[in-house]
Amino acid sequence: MSGRGFFFFGRGLILLQFLPGILAWGKEGHYAICKIAEGLLTEDAAAAVQVLLPESAEGDLASVCSWADEIRHNYHWRWSGPLHYVDTPDFKCNYDYCRDCHDTAGHRDRCVSGAIYNYSSQLMDYQDSDTNQKYNLTESLMFLSHFIGDIHQPLHVGFIGDEGGNTIIVRWYRRKTNLHHVWDTMIIESAMKQFYNSNLAIMIQGIQKNMEDDWSLDISSWKNCGLNQTVCPDPYATESVKLACKYAYRNATPGSTLTDDYFLSRLPVVEKRLAQAGVRLAATLNRIFLPYPSIWQQ
Repeated sequence: MSGRGFFFFGRGLILLQFLPGILAWGKEGHYAICKIAEGLLTEDAAAAVQVLLPESAEGDLASVCSWADEIRHNYHWRWSGPLHYVDTPDFKCNYDYCRDCHDTAGHRDRCVSGAIYNYSSQLMDYQDSDTNQKYNLTESLMFLSHFIGDIHQPLHVGFIGDEGGNTIIVRWYRRKTNLHHVWDTMIIESAMKQFYNSNLAIMIQGIQKNMEDDWSLDISSWKNCGLNQTVCPDPYATESVKLACKYAYRNATPGSTLTDDYFLSRLPVVEKRLAQAGVRLAATLNRIFLPYPSIWQQ
C-alpha cells in the first residue's frame, strides 16, 4: 500500500458541496467495467466479492457498480461527491497527487485517487474482526469498484477551469450537451446504436474480443502495480489527463459540433479505457483478497 496518509471516509463526516454534473461513464460504462472484471477474478477474490455484495445484487458485481453515482443525490451521501474525480491545473496535462488530490475546501486526499487508496485499505483488513465492525465493507467494495472505473474516464482527471469539461458546451451531432457528458455516456451510447445493435452485452463481448486479439500483450502490464503495491491509481490518473489533452479537449472548443470525425477517432480510446479499468479492477481485487480459506468457509 502507499505510504501517503488519507482520510477514512464515511457517512456523517464532512459534508461538502455536491457537484451534480460529474458522473463517470454512466451506467453502461460502469456495468461494462465490472462485468469485464468479474471474468478475471481469481477463485478466492470471486468468493470474497460474493460474500460482500449486497443481497440486492444477486451475486452480480456489475449490477451495483453505479451505486456510488446513484447515492450522491441523497443528502446523507453528498460528502462523497469530490471522490469521483481529481482536477488538474489548466493546460498542464500532468497529474501530481500532492498537488491535485484535495477538494475545493482544501481538505487533502479527497479525490478519486485518494478514495481508491482509502477503500482498498479498508478491504485489505477484511480478515480483522475490528475492521468488519468499524467499516461497512460492502460499501467499501462498491465504492472501490466504481472509483477505479471513474479514474479511467479521461475527463475525470481534467482541468480545474472547465470542471473536467462540464462547462464546455458543445453539440453531439444535433444534441446540445457538454464535453464531459460526451465522454461519460454519449460516445458509448452512439457506439451501441451504430455498432452493437443497442445491446450492451454485445459491446462488452466486442471489447473482450479486442482484449484477446489486439491487447493481449498489453494486459499483463495493465495489471501491474509498481513497488509491489496493492493498488496504484496515480499512473491511471496520469494516463487519463494525457488522454484528456490528446483526445477529449482537442477539437472540442466551446460551441463545437462534434460528429463522425470526433466520434470514430475517440471510440477506440473509450473502449480501451473500459477494458483497462476492468482488468485493473480485477487485478486489484485479486491482490486484496489473497487466499484465506477459513473466512469464506465459515
